[in-house]
Amino acid sequence: MSDHSSQIKPYGSWKSPISTDLIVAESVGLGQIVLDGSDVYWVEMRPAEAGRNVVVRLGQDGQIADITPPPFSVRTRVHEYGGGAFTVSGGVVYFSNYADQRVYRQEPGHPPRAITAESDIRYADYCVDRLRNRIICVQEDHTAVGQEAINTITSLDVNGQSPPQILVSGNDFYSSPRLSPDGSQLAWMTWNHPNMPWDGTELWVASVANDGTLGEAVPVAGGISESIFQPEWSPDGQLCFVSDRTGWWNLYRWDGHEVQPLLPGPLLPVEAEFGKPQWVFAACCYGFDSAERIICAYNQRGSWRIASLDIASKRLEPIDIPYSEMGRGDLKVSAGKVVFEAGSPTKPMSLLRLDLNSGHLETLRLADSAKVDASYLSYPQTVEFPTEGGRTAHAYYYPPGNGDFSAPPDEKPPLLVKTHGGPTAAASAALNLPIQYWTSRGFAVLDVNYGGSTGYGREYRQRLNGLWGITDVDDCVNAARYLVQRGLADEHRLAIDGGSAGGYTTLAVLTFRDVFQAGASYYGVSDLESLARDTHKFESRYLDALIGPYPEMQDLYQARSPINFTQQLSCPLILLQGLEDKIVPPNQAEMMFEAVRQKGIPTAYIAFEGEQHGFRLSENIKRALEAEFYFYSKVFGFEPADHMEGIPIENL
Repeated sequence: MSDHSSQIKPYGSWKSPISTDLIVAESVGLGQIVLDGSDVYWVEMRPAEAGRNVVVRLGQDGQIADITPPPFSVRTRVHEYGGGAFTVSGGVVYFSNYADQRVYRQEPGHPPRAITAESDIRYADYCVDRLRNRIICVQEDHTAVGQEAINTITSLDVNGQSPPQILVSGNDFYSSPRLSPDGSQLAWMTWNHPNMPWDGTELWVASVANDGTLGEAVPVAGGISESIFQPEWSPDGQLCFVSDRTGWWNLYRWDGHEVQPLLPGPLLPVEAEFGKPQWVFAACCYGFDSAERIICAYNQRGSWRIASLDIASKRLEPIDIPYSEMGRGDLKVSAGKVVFEAGSPTKPMSLLRLDLNSGHLETLRLADSAKVDASYLSYPQTVEFPTEGGRTAHAYYYPPGNGDFSAPPDEKPPLLVKTHGGPTAAASAALNLPIQYWTSRGFAVLDVNYGGSTGYGREYRQRLNGLWGITDVDDCVNAARYLVQRGLADEHRLAIDGGSAGGYTTLAVLTFRDVFQAGASYYGVSDLESLARDTHKFESRYLDALIGPYPEMQDLYQARSPINFTQQLSCPLILLQGLEDKIVPPNQAEMMFEAVRQKGIPTAYIAFEGEQHGFRLSENIKRALEAEFYFYSKVFGFEPADHMEGIPIENL
């Protein structure tokens, strides 16, 4: 912080040390965690290495080392979103390589060696069967051209000497194959179109014969309207899992005969979520310290906590740690230690290790190691605001803040409303330097958990059913109005941005409502019919719940597609798109740009070579953020403090 009193300058034109260079220079994405004995393994997505995913190990000697050599990248394309791309057993790493989607075996001190053939088959969510020298996993077969991929549970020889064997098949989707400690039983999850895994899944168990074949499968829990998450065997061979049968994802146990709740009563005294939406494989929210004790993470009204659960007494005791946000939901437990990913408003997402005996909390890795003086940081305030139908919705509000500057007393800040993707997902309150990029330059930011977001129970999550493009739009509009009414935002300088499903909400808000003066869509959906006809298997029936079955309800798809109503769009729009996006193809952004351009409204379109659904290369992450800021500076008429590379803006 500077030693002089703050200068008075208009919002948007404050000089900030939080540059795009700082944001990408020392940042990584933290992914899946695996414990192997006393060694800790995790995945890092590195923008500085062109988005390469690397397995990293922390050994017993305290040394941290990369395990994955270049050019390998540990990432699976099962469900396109991946997750569960590696596992470790006795120091041997097994992983999916992004470029060819083959599974590789990497022994200590040796280069990776492929154990699956070259083909259009993908694998994920690995479980090592030591007794039978095999890996049990989810297989996704894309070899039949022009047909939907076929998903199964399959076993792979750990040495690649015999062909894969399909163990379970017949349903549309599978996940979470998990072997009991003695190798005698296999549990797995399955579901069918049109369900997504947070709508309804089934949990099954079968015995495993000595030759590895499965006996008769038995249903344990779940159904078309009960979502199961994370089956896990206890050390003494009892199957635990998370179910939302009461309206909240809570913990249960199956003893081979009946299902019993692991929490006091059907619910905690305070309703809470012990699970997350299964967008990626292998997310974990609990693990076993012993047969008598579970360490778990749970979400209460958007805030995460970690707790110890005594199984016999059903006593849940929160563990005091200075973190309130869990990452992708990964938490692993072994021998008195818990390794997990968490963050807070003052700390970026971090890989942490907690000693359960001493209470010592150790930081193993920071997602962002950039040091920023606290005087430049804005701290989120939880906001519950009124919305349609007499209900309330949730958001995080970040006021503008910079220790070197203040605004003229009669000026109100421009507001950037952020809409998260999914839409079945949630905004995070962990320290996020891209958000601080805005607030330290004089923007207020409102990160909205509109109806349909997770963390608030099944009823809140289902508010979007049949109403995507309505409920989320209402909530984002009402969130902005709420801040304007409180004098916290300039009603003439309201912007909205979002990526993917959040990009759709952004486009729908700008097209169907007249509240915002600018917006940015990152790989957003503009044509719902196109999305229904042309997307990958995992989400190919997602819109059945969010809108209705297609083509039976084609009129509704057309009525909610911004591309069909560009005559109503009357404010500036910037579109940012990866050219290799398989989830939202580039033509969606191109059509929207052309329509807005022809209307004579200021608009810009930036396409990124080599990027897919979400930007991974550091230079593109930088360029996208600076382009959006530059665009608003031209639209709202303020002068950025930074020298910025201009972008071509049509009709300016």
